Amino acid sequence: QVQLVESGGGLVQAGGSLRLSCVASGSTFINTMGWYRQAPGKQRELVAEITRGGTTNYADSAKGRFTISREYAKNTVYLQMNSLKPEDTGVFYCNAGSYAGRIYWGQGTQVTVSS
Repeated sequence: QVQLVESGGGLVQAGGSLRLSCVASGSTFINTMGWYRQAPGKQRELVAEITRGGTTNYADSAKGRFTISREYAKNTVYLQMNSLKPEDTGVFYCNAGSYAGRIYWGQGTQVTVSS
């Protein structure tokens, strides 16, 4: 079983930056880790993900502004978000996929970008 704990959300003005962190515990057999956003009234959508080998994938809305990185020794994934926009507002969820094909979710952290 994998537990994911997110931190780093908050309220920021448009144009500002935030750094989200997610620590995974309970298993080291994790392949992909990523971040998803769920805006009010909308479905959860991928923001960025990174494989254990370091391959990254970004949503078009995140390209050029967000950077996902991973610290393997600490089983932690980060999302550096720059040039934030009001439309980035939502609950950000950490996601992890094991090599066995199981998917895990964190509790989410709120990000609010004011205009």
